[in-house]
Amino acid sequence: MLGMRYVKHPLSVLRDLIEDPAETWTSVRESYIAHREQRRPQCLYESNPSWELRLHADVGAQWPCNETPAFFELWPKVINELESHGIQAGPMSFLGWNDGDRGFVRAVWCLTRHLKPDKVVETGVAHGVTSRFLLEALERNGKGRLFSIDLPPFERAVRKQIGVAVEDRFRTRWKYIKGSSRRRLSGLLSELGQIDLFIHDSLHSEHNVRFEMDLAWAALRPGGALVVDDVDANWGFRSFLEDCSGQESIICDAEPLRPDLRRFNKKGLFGIVIKQGPA
Repeated sequence: MLGMRYVKHPLSVLRDLIEDPAETWTSVRESYIAHREQRRPQCLYESNPSWELRLHADVGAQWPCNETPAFFELWPKVINELESHGIQAGPMSFLGWNDGDRGFVRAVWCLTRHLKPDKVVETGVAHGVTSRFLLEALERNGKGRLFSIDLPPFERAVRKQIGVAVEDRFRTRWKYIKGSSRRRLSGLLSELGQIDLFIHDSLHSEHNVRFEMDLAWAALRPGGALVVDDVDANWGFRSFLEDCSGQESIICDAEPLRPDLRRFNKKGLFGIVIKQGPA
């Protein structure tokens, strides 16, 4: 129900309002818009069962992918590390939100290894599972930095869990930007200029998805990629493609880490767009 997070944590909201009134009001407004969008019917997609083959063909990489074994070797290691912190990774593990699902993170891993990006931007961090794999891939590339935007939750006890999966050895490659994408993304992209890879995994409303995709698309180099989680949670991804004629997309199954647990939105697809043009 709209506003329950704010009713449950009035002191935290008040502290945040005093510390950063603009950011707090932005959060409340965006949550209200997301709530109104829930009246719309679900945006239906069919996932491509051969999405990995298609993805590698689109970026000019071989298939089967020689980077996939390294991903599957690293995946349980990261999950076990989270469990050592008392965190059971997966659906609804971060205040009802999800960590990056295995298929989603694997796509990001392969894109990073094959595109060899210099500048990667993501929105949404939570425990930092996706961030960790991005950084591991950049480290193996020997180049590139990750810029992550995330607005801490009102629940102060949970804030210390943000990015817990990211080890200290990656600090020179990682910049965490505290705040909402609504207030931080434009300035970051202006500072970076052209980017190579963008990942949306923040507030899944059409209003927010279109805002992020439109800004990121303008900054994305030809041959770069946009990755958008939970495309079936709203109409943002579809409306973006309708407005960007000539751009092909891939709809992928996210492969939840724990399919026995229901995802927060009962959905689980993500989308990828490779920007057409010379790389």
